[in-house]
Amino acid sequence: MKTIGAHVSASGGVQNAPLNAKAIGADAFALFTKNQKQWAASPLTEETISAFKQNCAETFSAAQILPHDSYLINLGHPEDEGLGKSRQAFLDEMQRCEQLGLDRLNFHPGSHLKKCTEEECIATIAESINLALAKTSGVIAVIENTAGQGSNMGYRFEHLAEIIAQVEDKTRVGVCIDTCHTFTSGYDLRTETACKETFEKFEEIVGFNYLKGMHLNDSKKELATRVDRHHSLGEGFIGLDCFRFIMTDDRFNGMPLILETPDPTRWPDEIKLLRSFEAG
Repeated sequence: MKTIGAHVSASGGVQNAPLNAKAIGADAFALFTKNQKQWAASPLTEETISAFKQNCAETFSAAQILPHDSYLINLGHPEDEGLGKSRQAFLDEMQRCEQLGLDRLNFHPGSHLKKCTEEECIATIAESINLALAKTSGVIAVIENTAGQGSNMGYRFEHLAEIIAQVEDKTRVGVCIDTCHTFTSGYDLRTETACKETFEKFEEIVGFNYLKGMHLNDSKKELATRVDRHHSLGEGFIGLDCFRFIMTDDRFNGMPLILETPDPTRWPDEIKLLRSFEAG
């Protein structure tokens, strides 16, 4: 069975995110546990933590929630100051997930900023993950594939596999596949045949056992442009066959399938559309 939702607002406190998810008919959701554009944030209060758990009860388990870390964090930063700041912020995000009873944290792997090699950046990312895992428990570090804009790593399945290879505790590392990022990084998703081939590559190189969530987005940019521009389902260069494929393939069961499409007013209809594909 598929669990579907969107990256909903946590404005006013994280306890509001599950309520916002329920309001759009979701049975999964993503959220930021703090302001994604700021380094520091006030600690979560016991009252907030309790309210969040209460608002999730009976509707959302940890396996249906995919929190996302701050966009400022770069776990592959080639300079000590930026790396140290990023590692501390990432640890804080992991600890917030621990406090909220969440079992995974989605993050963009990092960028080399054209100041080191891709191999060096991958090693730094893996070390950053190892450091955070050593100081936390129960939360899986979920690496999101990227479109490959600028100097961002993670746009090839091989990057994800190599990061995982260098993470010491394989039980606490996973992957989130974003369909827009996958497509614009060079993996075709426009037809059922293309989807089969792309996900066969994913299975061979990374493995479905590491897949802990997905972002379902169409793309405003064409195949292999390495530009990250999400579009509403069926209105971009990917089209709907990809989402039909995902919704009817059991390999995508039991994980949060999250819309990050640009128009929140359309999320209820997009969730219904995806469920119609699952129902056949």
